[in-house]
Amino acid sequence: MRTTEAFGEYAGRPKAGKGTDWLLIGSDSRATLTPEQRRELHVGSNEVRNTDTLMIVHQGDHGTTMVSLPRDSYVAIPGHGQGKINSAFALGGPKLLTRTVEQATGLRLDHFAEVDFLGFVDVVDALGGVRICVPAGGLRDERSGADFAAGCQEMNGVQALAYVRARYSDPEGDLGRVRRQRQLVSAVAEKASSPAVALNPWRAGPFLSASLHAVTVDRAAGVRDLFRLGRGLRGAADDPEGTERALTVPLQSEGEVPGAGDVVVWDRRRAGELFAAVREDRPIPTSDLK
Repeated sequence: MRTTEAFGEYAGRPKAGKGTDWLLIGSDSRATLTPEQRRELHVGSNEVRNTDTLMIVHQGDHGTTMVSLPRDSYVAIPGHGQGKINSAFALGGPKLLTRTVEQATGLRLDHFAEVDFLGFVDVVDALGGVRICVPAGGLRDERSGADFAAGCQEMNGVQALAYVRARYSDPEGDLGRVRRQRQLVSAVAEKASSPAVALNPWRAGPFLSASLHAVTVDRAAGVRDLFRLGRGLRGAADDPEGTERALTVPLQSEGEVPGAGDVVVWDRRRAGELFAAVREDRPIPTSDLK
């Protein structure tokens, strides 16, 4: 398990809330990929290191809540003006990203975890694949390599990566993608805790090894923290989109900004209510789910 200096003190940093808050990110780093792997994973050769997935996972007295932050969220990036939230990682690594998220949400993050493309594929393959139910209409996206008929089906690591990265053929764009990301996170947690894996050393061993090799965490996080995180994600696995355990930060509008491209803007009132509930470890207000 690799570690990184993910947090830094700064003036105005939010105070600690109740419960434990993780920032989970899936980075689109291609640095360790061979040309053959880049072609197989349909990830191209762009060397800019952004984040494909950003998700706050809150663990408290009311269980686990997953809040997706769309990568195109238009927010203040300290020292860099306004920009897409995913660009903070490229501009200043984990420290700038966690500070950007903290200042946008008002939450003080406790832990950070990053998984890159190849690590993600290895984790899913170590489980022997995961079962994903594709919505009506199926999903096809040439840029990500997704080509799935509607219905429940087993996906290997390469297929699962294509499924969660697709957005250009999705009428909901990035919002559709964040739902699939949570769906896959839940599927991985559910499969990992199933008797077929947890009680089978020939499955559990490779999964644990692949997971620890794939993830980079903050220096205060340990293996026990990762186990607690996994159990919490399993607890939220069966909750559908739009419940208090699985949601996207409330949005006000979508549009295009010169120099930034397509962006989404948060509904500040409802987002503020949501993150205040998370900070105080209260049930998410019903108004935030609409």
